Amino acid sequence: MAGFCVTISARSTATGGTLVIMAKEPRPGRVKTRLGRDMGMVRAAWWYRHQTNRLIRRLHAPSRWRTVLAVSPDVAAMTSRVWPYGPARIGQGTGDIGQRMRHVFLALSGGATVLVGSDIPDISQRHITRAFQALGTCDAVFGPARDGGFWLVGMRGRVVFGRNLFCDTRWSSPYALQDTLRGLKGFRVSLIDRLTDVDRLTDL
Repeated sequence: MAGFCVTISARSTATGGTLVIMAKEPRPGRVKTRLGRDMGMVRAAWWYRHQTNRLIRRLHAPSRWRTVLAVSPDVAAMTSRVWPYGPARIGQGTGDIGQRMRHVFLALSGGATVLVGSDIPDISQRHITRAFQALGTCDAVFGPARDGGFWLVGMRGRVVFGRNLFCDTRWSSPYALQDTLRGLKGFRVSLIDRLTDVDRLTDL
């Protein structure tokens, strides 16, 4: 079992690093498909586009951390005009969500890196501050989601990237966080706030 650090107080100040926001180009039928089954694919893509834009504007804080958009699909989304100007962009790469997160972390692992999804309306700069502060004393930090997954993951450099990290995780299941933590045996891990990601209409 991973060793758990004490969660840092919300009053702490951020130590800097890189914040990555995972974002897909909002094409109907390609994003938020479970939500789309409840409210229609066009409406779900519209919601996702505006949610992502609001989140980017809220979290982009150049004086506190570097913000990067990890976008998909790699080529088309690099020049897409649907997102606010400002943060740099990199491609997510291919594969499942675990493979894409590994790709992003390894591409940006020059220091503390925090990665968040773009479908969690309640993320604030306060949460990002807490995550970076946690990485001052821990190797990894997670923001648990209420469905058993996680809405935030942060790593301190490449130290935690064992061969199996993210490889045996049952994604989109109640076991996603539990499975991921199994790959961090022997590392110091902090858990911060529990939030809700939007997968279905009831989540709104």
